[in-house]
Amino acid sequence: MAFRFGLLHNPKTPILAVAVHRTSSTRPSFWVPAGACACGGFAKAQAKFNGSRFATARRRLVIGVGGASFLSLFVGMAGEFGGKRFVASARQKGAVEEVLKNVDWPEQFPFKEEDFQRYDESSDSVFYDAPRFVTHIDDPAIAALTKYYSEVLPPSNTPGVSILDMCSSWGQPLPKGYKQDRIVGMGMNEEELKRNPILTEYIVQDLNVEPKLPFDDNSFDVITNVVSVDYLTKPLDVFKEMSRILKPGGLAIMSFSNRCFFTKAISIWTSTGDADHVMIVGSYFHYAGGFEPPQAVDISPNPGRSDPMYIVFSRKASIEA
Repeated sequence: MAFRFGLLHNPKTPILAVAVHRTSSTRPSFWVPAGACACGGFAKAQAKFNGSRFATARRRLVIGVGGASFLSLFVGMAGEFGGKRFVASARQKGAVEEVLKNVDWPEQFPFKEEDFQRYDESSDSVFYDAPRFVTHIDDPAIAALTKYYSEVLPPSNTPGVSILDMCSSWGQPLPKGYKQDRIVGMGMNEEELKRNPILTEYIVQDLNVEPKLPFDDNSFDVITNVVSVDYLTKPLDVFKEMSRILKPGGLAIMSFSNRCFFTKAISIWTSTGDADHVMIVGSYFHYAGGFEPPQAVDISPNPGRSDPMYIVFSRKASIEA
């Protein structure tokens, strides 16, 4: 698993591009639960909603552990925005799978540029220059994601199927022996991508520098992104590109946990909790356009005993508006 973005293609031989990175057994010392990030005050979460802005706040990230969550702030201020509620049922016991049901989305994307700033704004290409052959979520979480993939992805060796793994690396949670005609890895470190045996080709591309994807329209059946959506600083641009390159009905799967490189994760992520993250990713699908209403799934294997694992997914609308 990896995360990075720039322009370098390779059918296991390069072409040229750049990407964001999520590396994959030993976690680096600065890989921490997202809930710990904001407590240190690294993020200034300022959410914009229908032209209004919430005051800068340092908030605890874990929903249900005190402090105001991102979702609670939106719900609590619903009256200020003409009665519209950014969240319909997110407060019902904090159920992650309920967060994206019946959402009355604001007309405009509710975030501002500052929400996508990072504590470390240095070049991502430098940060990810050295390969990291480590994993960022524990084995039970990886196994849960592999099981989920086995249930939703096209069967192995389905003729004509193309898959793009964004923010890819050396590790791969796809089922053992899984193969397709085309599996493209897009990441930030070429050495990591070369180690990924399931890829038929790879591209090194920094999506935070160049969010435009070097693929033709309607090229892919599936796009995956494992524990790296929280590093995207231009998420709407990237999600619009995802919509463009997916085939009609194509599936986009964003998976994430509560762990991150906190200095490189966006401020709106490090200052909020798990259910908030589901809403944030769901908003990317909604405001990018061209997608069906996003849905959320909690595939956490052992709540409280291992890393949580969440999925937000959507399909490209079969008939584009």
